[in-house]
Amino acid sequence: MNHPTGEQFELRTATASGELRAVITAVAAGIRHLSIDEVDLVPGFADDQRPPQGSGIVLVPWPNRIRDGRWQHDGATQQLALTEPALGNAIHGLLRYTAYTAIAREADSVTLAATVYPQPGYPFLLDTAVHYELVSDGLEVSHYIENVGDDTAPVAIGAHPYLSIGDVPTADLTLRVGAASRFELDERKLPIAEVPVDGTPYDLRDGARVGDLTLDDAWGEVTIEDGTSRHSLTAPDGRSVAIEADDRFGYVQVFTSRAYPGHELAVAIEPMTAPADAFNSERGLVRLAPGERLEVKWAIRFDGFAPA
Repeated sequence: MNHPTGEQFELRTATASGELRAVITAVAAGIRHLSIDEVDLVPGFADDQRPPQGSGIVLVPWPNRIRDGRWQHDGATQQLALTEPALGNAIHGLLRYTAYTAIAREADSVTLAATVYPQPGYPFLLDTAVHYELVSDGLEVSHYIENVGDDTAPVAIGAHPYLSIGDVPTADLTLRVGAASRFELDERKLPIAEVPVDGTPYDLRDGARVGDLTLDDAWGEVTIEDGTSRHSLTAPDGRSVAIEADDRFGYVQVFTSRAYPGHELAVAIEPMTAPADAFNSERGLVRLAPGERLEVKWAIRFDGFAPA
């Protein structure tokens, strides 16, 4: 069968909580399935579907949006394709519809690689790779970007996982976002200010019920403890699933969808090394010199799942 997301890479491993299984797609190096003991940790989607609402995809060389797809490099205006035409933005990078190639494969891991070639609005040459590995408490993800061109390249990395605890309605889960500031957005979902969350409904450090929330918002001042940030969903019985990320991921986007196929409600928790419009604001942006390499890591962790 020819899949809309290309070759499918199934990963399996045994854990103390049962069998951990993932399916990674070649297109966008995306997470199509992740479950522990047959309980879904992501809402997932069928193998004959495209990723709904960016589900599970890698966002390189920028996450989120760039206003008008326009930015400056060495005094010259760069114009990217407007891939969110309704709002006039360039969104989610350049590899969303690219098929990655497997360069390493084990029963519990896969490494996928893709090249960003020079093109209108982004005249740089990057080799990229993503390594997925199942571990005892989840799925670890490592991103690698190397500038193999001859000009310094602006780079940011994001991912677009949705999380779930498949035998509990997502509305009944508690969302915690470990961050102290939020970006106020304009009508095009682009940042206009960064403000403290203290005393506002966007202070989710202590948690709120997902069913009571409607979000398409980004947070900054992410809390880093022992080099790691954490944003989580927790069930009433105490089980949890979380995004953990290294200290390069200083920003996080949370999106609640009531149009995710097969689900009344789905929630994406998107780790980002830079916020929206970073090519213009330069917040969180990494400038890779020729020959330089960037490596960042994040993970989906589960906790409290007893074996059947």
